[in-house]
Amino acid sequence: MSYVLDTTDRAIITALQSGLPLVPAPYAEVAAGLELAEDELCTRLQAMKDTGVIRRIAAAPNHYKLGMVANGMTVWDVDDAQLSELGPLVGALDFVSHCYERPRDLPDWPYNLFAMVHGSSKGEVEEKRARITDLLGDALNGSDILYSTRILKKTGLRLRKKG
Repeated sequence: MSYVLDTTDRAIITALQSGLPLVPAPYAEVAAGLELAEDELCTRLQAMKDTGVIRRIAAAPNHYKLGMVANGMTVWDVDDAQLSELGPLVGALDFVSHCYERPRDLPDWPYNLFAMVHGSSKGEVEEKRARITDLLGDALNGSDILYSTRILKKTGLRLRKKG
């Protein structure tokens, strides 16, 4: 299905490029600023999402500002037969911000499950990693952890410049 952005859609995207306002009713505030009804804003956003113009609307917190200065991407070599069952359990843990399956790149990279873990110290992250180890049990063949060394620039939805 093809979706053509009109002037209003472009104004919505421009208004959201810096993120949603941190207020109790962010969509109502954005809609008011665009002189739209909130339900029209939400309908247009859903249409853009349904057609692939936008992928998702999600929070992108700065973990460092929240006191989470130890951030580790835990990587796991999990038995393929149990991955579809265990992956969602790992992803549901309250200390995992995102979790996904990736193909292995053998022989150098045997890991097929990735889970980002945040903590106020490396010790806290290692404790959380131990909890994941316990959860994976006998399906676990190996693991590692890759700690963040810097913050990567996070940006939201952007319109391409014409020209």
